[in-house]
Amino acid sequence: MNEITIYPEVTIRQAMKKLSQTGQKCLVIVDSQNFLLGTLTDGDIRKAILKGININESINKIYKTKPTVLIKNKFKLEDVKDLFKKSKFDLIPIVNIKGKLLDILYWDTILINEKNPNNKKLNIPVIIMAGGKGSRLEPFTKVLPKPLIPVHDKPVIEHIIGHFTNIGCLDFFLTVNYKSKIMKAYFEELQPEYKLNFVEEKEPLGTAGSLRLLNGKFKKPFFVTNCDIFIKTDYLSLYDFHIKGNFDITLVASAKEYIIPYGTCELNKDGDLSHINEKPKYNFLINTGLYILSPKVLELIPKNKFYHITHLIEDAKNKGNKIGVYPIDEDAWVDVGQWAEYKKAVKQL
Repeated sequence: MNEITIYPEVTIRQAMKKLSQTGQKCLVIVDSQNFLLGTLTDGDIRKAILKGININESINKIYKTKPTVLIKNKFKLEDVKDLFKKSKFDLIPIVNIKGKLLDILYWDTILINEKNPNNKKLNIPVIIMAGGKGSRLEPFTKVLPKPLIPVHDKPVIEHIIGHFTNIGCLDFFLTVNYKSKIMKAYFEELQPEYKLNFVEEKEPLGTAGSLRLLNGKFKKPFFVTNCDIFIKTDYLSLYDFHIKGNFDITLVASAKEYIIPYGTCELNKDGDLSHINEKPKYNFLINTGLYILSPKVLELIPKNKFYHITHLIEDAKNKGNKIGVYPIDEDAWVDVGQWAEYKKAVKQL
């Protein structure tokens, strides 16, 4: 129980990390005497970030102060099952008559033999952008295409595909150019159970130019991912976020904190020193390279032209399309396309 309880003084960043570490979608807020104060979901955190609340602020103003609870010895198991099914809670706290937290009931333990709609399967297409040269990983990419660089006993691309097959995705499109014959030979010998389609670029078309070749192929929103990133998140919640928000493009963004290791000088209007900020911290939402696109935006991509995903996002926004941002914790994203992060991925997996 202690692993998902936190105090209201913790920061949004700390709460994000705890959710990422535990794999849960909800935290329980208590005071120093273990009295229940509320609950905080990953959705609550996303809403706060998208409203512009600094992730170094406390969760005090963003958690739910009136959660659904159960009073010890005042409920029946069948009623709890019905409550879980109706409300689709991930957990329900149990308190005594004074409100002190005694226990927590989880969906997967109460309904262990029943289907969990929160763990539904989702079979939608996945496009993996795998045509780049991977110059940041040279000299290995002088020999192998970047998606086949190994992490433990599997290449990067198999780890990425595994994230999607785990939620039921079985239809993959790989855009290829650099060393494409090696890529095709690898999967031909692998003989995967999922369906694999190669989309051949005759010449490099950037991070989105080759998507135009798939215009008209899809009837519903689909995933697009770079071939050198590992994203640890709830892909089903991400897809629901896109659908419920009625977005045309959703991009996954990592909440990153950067600390300048020096004192920065602030000047006044006369050019004199106003004050020194000692090792200031800055927070940004960084584009990770994982997206959900609705089919109609593919029409915006010019034919046979070098064109990046950032161009598509900008053009879509200028056309009045709705762009969503899905924040994740910085530890939930690893960019294995550079050596420092590659070594980090090897340690994590």
